[in-house]
Amino acid sequence: MTENTQSEESVVTLEDNPEMASLASSRGFRLGKQAGLHLLIWMSAFGLFAAADSWAALTGLGLATLLCVMSGVIAGLTTTTLAHEWFHWLGAWLSGGSYDIPAKSGLFVYDWHFEQNDVRKFLIMSVAGSVGGALAVLLLWNALPADTLGRAALRAAAIGSFVFAAAIEWPVLQRIRNGGDPLAELSKINQRVLSRSFIIAVIAGVVLMVMFAR
Repeated sequence: MTENTQSEESVVTLEDNPEMASLASSRGFRLGKQAGLHLLIWMSAFGLFAAADSWAALTGLGLATLLCVMSGVIAGLTTTTLAHEWFHWLGAWLSGGSYDIPAKSGLFVYDWHFEQNDVRKFLIMSVAGSVGGALAVLLLWNALPADTLGRAALRAAAIGSFVFAAAIEWPVLQRIRNGGDPLAELSKINQRVLSRSFIIAVIAGVVLMVMFAR
């Protein structure tokens, strides 16, 4: 009886509180705007690649092949990166974590509230990003054969993006699992870490592209 009464009171309070309703609506609107922007970016990247891929296949021109490779790199990076970020958000949502959606749209989908979340929620949110990146690579691998230089570049760039994120995040996750504080460990990601991760990702991408293009 007490539980039902409390539940009914909660519903009434939410419906009768315009500030809470406005906050929920505004947060949902910001998330939808973020999703729309990212979808537009992804479609633009893949649309450019599709056009360049067709041009290269029809003409065999060196310029068309070069554009196909460049757009393939962009499409691969965009796909894996966006999947990575949205799976971070999915992990944050599934874990019941506390976060906010920024008013200004950008690469990052949400702002994590470190002081209001425990380590378990942080780990779920973090690991979900790697799962998303891996799924994106798997989908691209099955959807597009690496039978041209441009398609090989797309596949290699997608994997390179995954490697870049892993080189940054996995050491942080390991330190947190060993007892480190999430915010303190993330603060150790400096320019040196980013540069090293970028070099590792580029090397992996180039090697893979050469392998795929054979």
